[in-house]
Amino acid sequence: MNDIINFAHRGAAGHYPENTMLSFAKALELGATGIETDVQMTRDGKLVLIHDETLQRTAGTPEWVKDLTLAEIKEREAGSWFHEDFAGERIPTLEELLDLVRSTDTIVNLELKTGVVLYPGIEQKVLDTVRRYDLSERIIISSFNHYSLVECKRLAPDIRTGILYMEGLYEPWDYAKRVGAEALHAYQYALTPELVALAKANGVVYHPFTVNDPKLMQALITAGVAGIITDYPDRLAGLLAKQGV
Repeated sequence: MNDIINFAHRGAAGHYPENTMLSFAKALELGATGIETDVQMTRDGKLVLIHDETLQRTAGTPEWVKDLTLAEIKEREAGSWFHEDFAGERIPTLEELLDLVRSTDTIVNLELKTGVVLYPGIEQKVLDTVRRYDLSERIIISSFNHYSLVECKRLAPDIRTGILYMEGLYEPWDYAKRVGAEALHAYQYALTPELVALAKANGVVYHPFTVNDPKLMQALITAGVAGIITDYPDRLAGLLAKQGV
């Protein structure tokens, strides 16, 4: 059993079209022990898994997620932008992913995309969905909008949260405690072995993103991070298997 969580970033996004059911399922086959994905909300209040606020990059249309119903989102094609072999892939719902992992031990990192669009009530909806699937213990909620994390902690103190950030935060474990977060989801260059050790001593763990270089993966494993978010879960799985971590 690997202690370091191998989080597949938007699924196995280095190999398959990101945030699709194919990408999530293949990530598990490639050795991922965690899935990282992005949650947004449709016009009719449904939770869908897509990174950008518009469909331009992955579905070729300038429409905004917030302006479309789930039925309209499901009509859009989200695979061929990556490669023609994946034409026909769709934008999934949160429920579809939770159905996939329900019978596994997979940890799921749900990033709330509440930085550009402030989806009203998305925190409660996500938490309600997680509870309906009885997966509270296997969920980590992350966001660049730390107000969303505070709201999640208010609504569900038992569900773990992770602070997403890009820069060199000073003594981030202290800030994590203020926000009520258990994890620091730092950009891969915003941490050092010393910071990892100090955070651990203060009861806070690191899950850096998005780490695709095996040398950097190895350095982070050595530093003692609790998880790594990567587009290539197979690379990380290979490194961890070699070391018996």
